[in-house]
Amino acid sequence: LKLPFVHDDQLTRSMRLRFQSLQQKNTKPQDGEKLLHPNEHVYRVDFIQQHNLRFLHWDIQLERPGKVVVTGTSQHWTPDLTHLMNRQLLEPSGIFWKKPGDKDVECNGADAQEFGERIAELAQIRKVMYFLLTFTDGLEPAQLKVSIVF
Repeated sequence: LKLPFVHDDQLTRSMRLRFQSLQQKNTKPQDGEKLLHPNEHVYRVDFIQQHNLRFLHWDIQLERPGKVVVTGTSQHWTPDLTHLMNRQLLEPSGIFWKKPGDKDVECNGADAQEFGERIAELAQIRKVMYFLLTFTDGLEPAQLKVSIVF
């Protein structure tokens, strides 16, 4: 079972509006509130099957060199991620990168394995799961395809 990560434009936009609103009003975020940086985007995975999932591997394709950090959130059902708190970010994150001249995407295997297993556990109680993806080294969302395979 291969489930794609889908860029959630609407949630990404609403989180950016929250950040702009705070800046315009010259107010501080709530204590511990996670504000979306320009290189961070919200993605979602819809679990078409919730039970008997066993994590197998990640399917990550990067069109160019760069790095992406995939962080899960503990938000349930229909989240209002505009008030996402740092404590709602799950550990470990999956970190994937591609070096110049390389064809293959690399990762910290132990963290990626643990992260995938954690997602499989959480899928039992969720139909949807949300993720923050952080792009670095000039990588953009359009240059990424990511799926989790059970």
